Amino acid sequence: MASGRKQMIPSHEPSPLDEASLRYAGWRVVLACFLMALFLFGFGLYGHGVYLAELQRLNGWPAALISGASTLSFLLANTFATFTNELVARLGPRRLVLLGIAALASSMTLLAWATTPWHVYVAFILMSLGWVGMGTVVIAMVVSLWFVRRRGLAISLAFTGASSGGVVVTPLLVLLVERFGFAAAMLTAMAVMVAVLVPVAVAWIGPPSAAGSPEAQANDSSQSRIASAPGEVSRAKLMRSMALWTISIPFALALLAQIGFIVHQIVLLEPKIGRASAGFAVSVMTFMAIVGRLGLGMVVDRFDPRLVTAASLVSQAAALLTILQSDSVPIVLAACAVFGFSVGNLIALPPLIIHREFSAASFVIVMGLSNAISGIVGALGPVFVGMVRGWTGDYDAALALCIALELVAAVIVVQRGLLSWRPAAVEG
Repeated sequence: MASGRKQMIPSHEPSPLDEASLRYAGWRVVLACFLMALFLFGFGLYGHGVYLAELQRLNGWPAALISGASTLSFLLANTFATFTNELVARLGPRRLVLLGIAALASSMTLLAWATTPWHVYVAFILMSLGWVGMGTVVIAMVVSLWFVRRRGLAISLAFTGASSGGVVVTPLLVLLVERFGFAAAMLTAMAVMVAVLVPVAVAWIGPPSAAGSPEAQANDSSQSRIASAPGEVSRAKLMRSMALWTISIPFALALLAQIGFIVHQIVLLEPKIGRASAGFAVSVMTFMAIVGRLGLGMVVDRFDPRLVTAASLVSQAAALLTILQSDSVPIVLAACAVFGFSVGNLIALPPLIIHREFSAASFVIVMGLSNAISGIVGALGPVFVGMVRGWTGDYDAALALCIALELVAAVIVVQRGLLSWRPAAVEG
């Protein structure tokens, strides 16, 4: 009888053995995304301090003019990220990544030869397009095509490249500038980036079916629609849903506090522990950001990402409270380490929540909207902390407000009862 026979249904997801094996092709995709994040964050975020210093020195332009271009770049990047869904549907992930590489390379080339302020602004506008083609939305989407059961680990490993960009790429850029000058350093760094990323993108970026293996061809189903199908939910409907806002608002508030603290960290800590220890605190925090992302990635697939987010935010609030109350060097360094442990995870956790609560076909549009909201608000962090410091004369009130923002974000992110509209679960 048919009912007595076990019906064979083709699998639409990588098997646990596939995802656990180092030979699984998806891990090459993770490496490709790690390298994309390494160069993008190294040149597109951490490198801004180098550009500011060198363009000031070479041209005598005011810091406000150059930093204004940086701010414009981040605001445009987060705004453009809203339309990643249409770009992926039209171009496909590989072409979009290649265009992102081209935009970032053009930006670096123009910065190398910038002789007027408008050169700088055009360069930073091109850099914002690099963020659209290679940024967090695209990286999360590309990795998600290949992983289900080990998705948290895979995304965490890919985003480790972001922290590594500040540890590896930017210091090397500084050394090149000191040895060969700004223009030569930028052009050399650009050439290395293109030489590494273009072959990697051509060979490894794409949906599983592009790999050509029988296993990959079997996996090309609902997951590939993340990159090819238009979102099944309109942006207007999403903007009216609490499902989106209970993801976007917590991460927006958390990034507002986090980025504000990071930018002001040395100035804030110097009166407490001295300049040398304050500089060391930055290194401790950055190192712990890498450790935290790798450590959480090993276990995050076993837990509810909303609860993990809340725990991360509470730990950061506790670290800021410790910094507010203590002037002891060891205690402040330990608090910076605790704060840093969760720094990197605030970009790895949103895609994990979205995957659990939205359909595969809606992933890119939801991720783009959430990233735009949280990114634009987070970009205001340095101004927010600076203004509060200016009004009060010290950083105590600014730290207290950052603590409050983290705690409010932790409360909101666990409020599933607020979800008045909930889309279908992730298809698979």
